[in-house]
Amino acid sequence: MEDIQKRITDIEKEIRETPYHKGTEHHIGLLRARLSKLKDQLIESGTKKSSGGVGGFAVKKQGDATVVLVGFPSVGKSTLLNKLTNASSRVAPYSFTTVTVIPGMMHFQGARIQILDVPGLIEGASSGKGRGREVLSVVRSADLLLIMSDAKHPGDFEKIISELDKNGVKVNEVRPQVEIRKTSTGGLRINFAAKQDISEETIKDICREFRVSNAEIIIKEKLNMERLIDAFSLNRIYIPALYILSKSDLLESANIPEDAIMISAEKEKGLEDLKYTVWEKLGMVRVYLKGRGGITDYEDPLIVNKSYSLNEVMLKVGNEFAENKKGAKIWGPGSRFPGQSVSLSTLVVDQMEVEFV
Repeated sequence: MEDIQKRITDIEKEIRETPYHKGTEHHIGLLRARLSKLKDQLIESGTKKSSGGVGGFAVKKQGDATVVLVGFPSVGKSTLLNKLTNASSRVAPYSFTTVTVIPGMMHFQGARIQILDVPGLIEGASSGKGRGREVLSVVRSADLLLIMSDAKHPGDFEKIISELDKNGVKVNEVRPQVEIRKTSTGGLRINFAAKQDISEETIKDICREFRVSNAEIIIKEKLNMERLIDAFSLNRIYIPALYILSKSDLLESANIPEDAIMISAEKEKGLEDLKYTVWEKLGMVRVYLKGRGGITDYEDPLIVNKSYSLNEVMLKVGNEFAENKKGAKIWGPGSRFPGQSVSLSTLVVDQMEVEFV
């Protein structure tokens, strides 16, 4: 592990000391690719440690989605968890109150949303400081991040994003539009659907750096070097996030970050709006199933993502339930008229009522 960290340090130093221009682009690109591979090894190591359950870091995902609270120590994560769920996360006005992962369950719109309070990050967490790798491995399992800072340190958001990025967590980004079709022979063929500033030779050498020697590579967007390397790195993960500014009652309005959600957990200000925003960001919808006799179960909706088709909803209920079902009838939102017959490829809409036939 120390050997990997030393190699990372050496490569980072060489990148810093190498002037960037067209003549050095190829060399720096290869250095960044090697750096990415080494960091992937550290990420994999941290994930294995977390899954081993050491010190309370192994948490089973439960409910309809998992949200992780991320922030530096003493920004109010534990207070927020306690207000949103029935958890009992210790609260005190000093750093590192939370030393393990504390789970809680938020109930909203019929959904059960698991919220995890992880120990506060510190700068250098991505390199292992403060058990950072174990904490970040839990972060990587999230469906949504709540990135928290407090009114006194609104600039900490950028530092947190940096630590996450160093661990391969891409916040509010989408995967590079690069398709890699590996073949057994034929070398590398690069097809450009978008004009690139990076040379084809550099792209091919980065492919080889990631042990891709025979493949058709289709690049569908204009890439910078970082996005190109991300396309080949196995440990990149893309997670949506909300920015939460806690203790907002202490903040002057002129200093409020534009994209932050303002809350005061202690005074319970902004919590209902936060719950709804979490629901929206997760892309959740409620589907009400009609049972025998045409009776709709409004008490226990099926919670699915808004990208689901009715076929996926049906399979989520169970294979036995899905047997011999060929279509569906729908009522309410999404239907043109009550009891409309639709195909199983129809996408769900929030509060849609469904009978499978």
